[in-house]
Amino acid sequence: MENNILKASKEFEVRFSEVDSMNIVWHGSYALYFEDAREEFGRRYGLSYRLYLENGYPAPLVELNFKYIKPLLHGQRARVDITFRNTRAAKVIFDYEIYLTEDGSLVTTGASTQVFVDRNYSLMLTNPPFYEEWKKKHDLL
Repeated sequence: MENNILKASKEFEVRFSEVDSMNIVWHGSYALYFEDAREEFGRRYGLSYRLYLENGYPAPLVELNFKYIKPLLHGQRARVDITFRNTRAAKVIFDYEIYLTEDGSLVTTGASTQVFVDRNYSLMLTNPPFYEEWKKKHDLL
């Protein structure tokens, strides 16, 4: 397995609809920030949800976690960095870090895991062919 590191970033501004009554980003908003990063990664590296579905292998999210380091507030600008974690398993794993753009301080870390299922929603134990090809294209095998 190669050590090629695939990363992407997405900047955003915290909107009023994303904070709670304490003016702190509501915990559920972090899942949306991570999703935005996954979509940006897909655009950059050609690993989109559409590609999964076109090949007949949905990849539902089975694990999502966050570690809150400091609050993120309404109006602040931030950047979410996403890094692909390469594994031989039939999974797509990403690590995330959110930083304030004003001072570069780390706000949140997290990770997500998706697994491949077939058209009958049965768990795949091996990587689908399209995913193996994608990994080969990016020197990840």
